[in-house]
Amino acid sequence: MSSKPICLTCGMQYAVSRPDCPICEDERQWVPAAGQQWTDLDTLRAGPYAARLDEEGPGVLGIGSAPSVGIGQRALLITTGTGNFLWDCTAYFDDEIATRITELGGLTGIAISHPHYYTTMVEWAHAFDVPVYLHEKDRQWIGRPDTSLELWSGETLRPGGDLTLINLGVHFPGGTVLHWPGGERGRGALLAGDIVAVNPDLKSVSFMYSYPNHIPERPALVKRAVAILRDYSFDAIYGAFWERVIQRDAARVVHRSAERYLAFVS
Repeated sequence: MSSKPICLTCGMQYAVSRPDCPICEDERQWVPAAGQQWTDLDTLRAGPYAARLDEEGPGVLGIGSAPSVGIGQRALLITTGTGNFLWDCTAYFDDEIATRITELGGLTGIAISHPHYYTTMVEWAHAFDVPVYLHEKDRQWIGRPDTSLELWSGETLRPGGDLTLINLGVHFPGGTVLHWPGGERGRGALLAGDIVAVNPDLKSVSFMYSYPNHIPERPALVKRAVAILRDYSFDAIYGAFWERVIQRDAARVVHRSAERYLAFVS
């Protein structure tokens, strides 16, 4: 049972009832014209929603719901040599999702790219008794404080095995991507949320401060992010949404896309 309030627009779960959603009132999101609306997990589970679990790549299971809740991103469960790790969260979480993950061996940890995907992260953490890694630069956006949340600082963190969390600072100051060198059968993968957003053409990526309000990211931050990524090898990049995956030559795509972006905004 979980009746803690969830913003219907962004999916953020809060510890207590409140009239506003700070995430949606920020210029990187929006409050619907009809006003702030709320739900909770009990209501979602009793409604028309169902778990969606689809393979997104080798050793990568996409987890979400149909229909989608909030922004509509999907989480990614990756199978590594040191256990399963969850990248990003979705607001919808039910027994089917929990059972499937348990059957696959559970989780060793969770990491989230930025506050728009914090959603019901505490529910997930409690279900699997694992930490949630969040960059400390985004601590102000945490809607439900909990001892399972582990704030980290600096440019990188190794949460286990060969995984590396990388703070690029795009979209949010704590905006983070996950590098998995063992992904794609050893060719390397970057799990990017929409810190580095995979475009619908699956041939390019973009960098935005606000997606719904069409505010581009500052050139200096994009230059810094691309410079940091030059130190990491990856053949595939996984974006925030279903089937937003560039399966080959993704590192070159990121750098080429950054050059195009900077040529337009500089």
